[in-house]
Amino acid sequence: MIKTIFWDNDGVLVDTEGLFFRANQEILAGLGIPLQREQFEEISLVRGESVMRLAATPGTDAFIKLRRDRDALYADLLTRDPLVIDGVREVLDALQGKYLMGIVTSSGHEHFEIIHRQSSLLPYFQFFLTLKDCPYTKPHPGPYLKAIALSGFAPEECLVIEDSPRGLAAATSAGLRCIVIPSKFTCNHDFAGACKVLDSIKGLPAFLKEF
Repeated sequence: MIKTIFWDNDGVLVDTEGLFFRANQEILAGLGIPLQREQFEEISLVRGESVMRLAATPGTDAFIKLRRDRDALYADLLTRDPLVIDGVREVLDALQGKYLMGIVTSSGHEHFEIIHRQSSLLPYFQFFLTLKDCPYTKPHPGPYLKAIALSGFAPEECLVIEDSPRGLAAATSAGLRCIVIPSKFTCNHDFAGACKVLDSIKGLPAFLKEF
């Protein structure tokens, strides 16, 4: 029986992946390096690496500066438009009180705070984990292993909602079942290993009744 649900943030609750792609694309374009959507999907959403490696070696001062510039641009983009994905509030309303719920993201804490300063979604959740809380990022299972420990439930009592191959890999490596709701950036990827792939978050409550 499912007692707790761990939610990914970007691409599941909030529509931010396009903004993150744009921020990376603009920083690299300033260096004369084009970034294609397919490259971004493979490097960032499948492998969980930074596309700034296309311009500089990870760990170098140049790489760190590029990421800092990218992060500043991304932070600005996050403040411009509503971000909550259609149907999310209604689904959270339907599930609230039935499950313990937490957000598990590899995003930076600063960006997470900017997003949810305007989202009003956090009251639905009992806890959240960001990059600040775990030294490992998806697809490493570390974030979900920490979430399991925080929840107090056994892995078989937990369920993950993800949208990306790296998120699915993190969940299954932690011994968790995972429902995938692909975003427009991940809809063409293989989600073998997911217990279910849904077209929309709106179908989640009905599926959980039969799960």
